[in-house]
Amino acid sequence: MRAMQVTAYDQPLSLQELEIPVPAAGEVLVKVAACGLNFGDLLMIKGTYQEKPALPFTLGMELAGEVTAVGAGVTTLAVGQRIAAYSGLHGLADYAAVPANVCVPIPDDMDAVDAAAFLVAYGTSHVALDYKARMQPKERLLVLGASGGVGLTAVELGKLMGATVIACARGKDKLEICRAAGADHLIDSETDDIREVVKSLGGADVVYDPIGGDQFKAALRACNPEARILPLGFASGEVPQIPANILLVKNLNVLGLFWGGYKTFKPDVLTDSFKVLIDWYVAGRIKPHVSHVLPLEEANAALDLLRQRKATGKVVIRLS
Repeated sequence: MRAMQVTAYDQPLSLQELEIPVPAAGEVLVKVAACGLNFGDLLMIKGTYQEKPALPFTLGMELAGEVTAVGAGVTTLAVGQRIAAYSGLHGLADYAAVPANVCVPIPDDMDAVDAAAFLVAYGTSHVALDYKARMQPKERLLVLGASGGVGLTAVELGKLMGATVIACARGKDKLEICRAAGADHLIDSETDDIREVVKSLGGADVVYDPIGGDQFKAALRACNPEARILPLGFASGEVPQIPANILLVKNLNVLGLFWGGYKTFKPDVLTDSFKVLIDWYVAGRIKPHVSHVLPLEEANAALDLLRQRKATGKVVIRLS
């Protein structure tokens, strides 16, 4: 089978020919139809992600496809079943052996590209806003990096959950995509003063931040008392140092979220969230925004779209 592997850190992926894996106990073998790319994949290539697999490894955190074999002890999935999986690895290959407990059955009317773009982005935003922040209708939600893979889902889910959504992104074209996803107010991160605009709108009750750096600092100072701030990543390259005196004076809550960690220590958080999200998808209430679909051989070009901020929503690799 074909597989796009990281063979050395900070280097382009290498297309390899590998043996099709055999599922171990508790695993299923999936014929991969599509793989969604994420900012975390870029960190894995650099060797700076929270999890650091041994070289060489096959990249691809989330995938969609069809179960072709089941390992010993697997009773929840069957051969021929269509699934999406948050596997952490292995998605950029024709076949992947993944734990059955990270697989989610998908409805017949969810195509593979949507399924591959679904779990990480929607799952991260739903767990962040619902489980962590306990966001309430009519609260003001500030989304930084709002046109990106997770940011755009936060805009969409925030609006669906009844919040007033303030979307911050770079440039008019990206902001128009945020408006189409439901944003009530738009901030151009290139030209606008984030702190002043948010304060003029009444301040933020929840801040969703995959960016870090100066944008985090501005958002922190635009928070209302008892606001909840969700650091989800640091796409700016700068991990902010949070001044405790501001947290104290405003009674703020900083709620860190490593979404993938829940699959290890509290998987019910993820499975409960997926049930809600898939129901919303089937009902037509949410729809993944995929800006680019490329073949496996162009995975390096697809990753460059994320690296250079040229994508909106998700980038997906189609394998079959």
